Amino acid sequence: MSDSDEPLIIQDLRRYLSGSGGETSVGSDSESSSSGVDKMQALPVSAIKSLLCVIQRTKSETMMGLQMELKQASEQMLTFAKDPMNSNMLGGRSHIALASGCELFMKYITRCFLELPDFNVCIEQVISRGQRFSDISIAARDRIATAGRAFIRPGSTVLTHGWSSVVSSLLIHAAEQGTHFEIIILEGRPDASGAKAAAKVYAKAGIPTTVVLDSAVAYVMERVDMVIVGAEGVVENGGIINKIGTYGMAIAAKELSKPFYVAAESFKFARLYPLNQSDLPTIGEHMNKHLNFVDTACWIATGGVVGKEDTNGGKSDENTKSMPGLVKLPKEVNVDNPLCDYTPAKYITLLFTDLGVLTPSAVSDELIRLYQ
Repeated sequence: MSDSDEPLIIQDLRRYLSGSGGETSVGSDSESSSSGVDKMQALPVSAIKSLLCVIQRTKSETMMGLQMELKQASEQMLTFAKDPMNSNMLGGRSHIALASGCELFMKYITRCFLELPDFNVCIEQVISRGQRFSDISIAARDRIATAGRAFIRPGSTVLTHGWSSVVSSLLIHAAEQGTHFEIIILEGRPDASGAKAAAKVYAKAGIPTTVVLDSAVAYVMERVDMVIVGAEGVVENGGIINKIGTYGMAIAAKELSKPFYVAAESFKFARLYPLNQSDLPTIGEHMNKHLNFVDTACWIATGGVVGKEDTNGGKSDENTKSMPGLVKLPKEVNVDNPLCDYTPAKYITLLFTDLGVLTPSAVSDELIRLYQ
């Protein structure tokens, strides 16, 4: 399907994601802002702006008709976000925050429907409120950075996991305020998001950074003063859904009495109530069984620095040529590659949000206020 054949809402979403100020990946070659972090636009914010376009071109003459249009547009964006063909642009994990953002926006504009009986006047107010809502959401990252940077003490060591634009903004703001600290970041397999963040963001910001293997999280925990992670979603019981490995990190932090902080925008507050990992919504299902394992410490991958050459009987494997160190698994071996896990609220110390610094128990109250 060509772009011109796509629904208008998807064309709008692509435009906001790829345009100036749109979302870019850590590994992209886009220019960074003066603060050293890419001004990435979150997927939910792009979705909200796309919904505003639906309102602006609506032919509906009733509030019910407009609500149906918005609901259909939201469903189309969710379907688009879950499509494996779009994983490079959106990432398989993004649809949790997208769903929360769309639902929150629908609740937001519904208040206007109840206040103003005149449909045309209501539309004007909805557009005005919707734009204001979008602007507030975009500014959320700066408010979180302001709220959270006071917790980073001079001389401290911060442990983080993978890539989070909110966490990077917080850490860079703290460094810009003159706080000297160090970062230890997990590599973030399978996409090496932590290593990419270290190379593309923290190194450029001049913050001393060390990358460690994901499996070394418990080993390095005794060296750190705190843990700060982002979230794909903050659920009703105060727990979070985030990149795989976050739960294990939280358990290690709890065992060693290290504070575990979460930085997340309020539009990621989701009306979900998981009790365990099996309760999580399906995320990146197309990627769950597709994962290559690579021996990064083998002779060929290290250029002969480590190990010894495997001549393979004098024969060369084409797969090994294209991917040095590739471990070929027999078909009898299954692969399980979950993208996210659920961290219960009992492991979380505080949440840094655009609504303020919250305890996990306060999340349910804030959800009630947000969706009233």
